[in-house]
Parts: sequence; structure tokens; C-alpha cells
Amino acid sequence: MTAPHDSPTAAQLVEAVREWLERDVMPNVKGGLQFHSRVAVNVLAMVERELEFGSAQATAHEERLESLGVQDDAELAQRIEAGEFDNSLGHVLRVLRGSVEDKLAVANPKYLES
Repeated sequence: MTAPHDSPTAAQLVEAVREWLERDVMPNVKGGLQFHSRVAVNVLAMVERELEFGSAQATAHEERLESLGVQDDAELAQRIEAGEFDNSLGHVLRVLRGSVEDKLAVANPKYLES
């Protein structure tokens, strides 16, 4: 995403700040400041992944919801609670698994390794 903006992109800016924190700040601070720096690095890494994958993940999520004939997550939850998908739980589980995997790919991809 650059137009109408020039370089550096939002992703490049976030990456630069994350790398600076990792390389220059974290090794030179201790205690609470080091912990908060690590938290900031993790947050920036999540933002980087969301910028990279978010658009494709949003499209895939919409397609998964469409395959169940629902408009959004709230409707899906409501219809699951009402028992409307009791005869197609395998498909519902595949849809939910895809959504969870996408969320983990952004939040912490290491959780997908196990």
C-alpha cells in the first residue's frame, strides 16, 4: 500500500522502528524498560504481519463465511448457538480453524508450529 503515499511505506516504517528497538534499545536497557521494549517489538511485529497478510486474510474470511451463508461472525455465532449447523459441524470447524489459523499467523506464528 503506497499510493497516494510515497516510500517508505507504513510496513517499512514499522519494520524500521521494530529493528531499532531490537538492535539498539533492548540490549542496552534492563528490567522494566527491557520488558516494555520487548512488548513493543512484539506489537510492531504483529502490525507488520497484519499489514502483510490482512487484506488476503479478510478476503478469505469473507469467503469462508459466505460458504456457510452468514454475513459476519456475530451471525455465525448466533446460528451455531441456535443449532442451525448441527448437521454440518465438519464444515463449520474447517471455517473456524481457518479463521483461528489466520489470527495466529498475525498474533504469534510460533503457535502454528506445534
